[in-house]
This record gives sequence, C-alpha cells and structure tokens, in this order.
Amino acid sequence: MNLQEKVNNVIEKVRPALQRDGGDIEVVDILEEEKVVLVRFSGACGGCPMRNLTLKGFVEQVMTEEVPEITEVRLAD
Repeated sequence: MNLQEKVNNVIEKVRPALQRDGGDIEVVDILEEEKVVLVRFSGACGGCPMRNLTLKGFVEQVMTEEVPEITEVRLAD
C-alpha cells in the first residue's frame, strides 16, 4: 500500500466522527519530504473554533499512529 492509500484510509476512519457533528475532512496534499499531510475541514468543522484541537488531538494522533511516515497534519491555506 502506498502512502496516499494509507493516508486516505486514516481519513476514512476519522471521517464518520466528523460527519456525526455535521462536518467533513479532505486531503489537500501530502508533502512527502516534510512528512506532512495538508487537510481541509468543511461543513460544521470548517468554521468551528475547536477545529485545531480536533486536528491535533484527533486527526493527527490517529494519522501518526497508523502512518508512521507522517509526522504532522496541518490545515491547508
């Protein structure tokens, strides 16, 4: 399984929790050299003041545990 597939699998794993709250997440880019995944929140998550906590405390935690090649998840500009 390549890196893109691994990252997408994690996104599919965390997506239902976000969707239960009316939000969603998508991968914008994978910066392989930096070991970073760029994501974008949408729906209720897009403007949520807690999105950074969700990003770092949930999405990034699951991502780095399941895809050790990734060290960080950031919001895309």
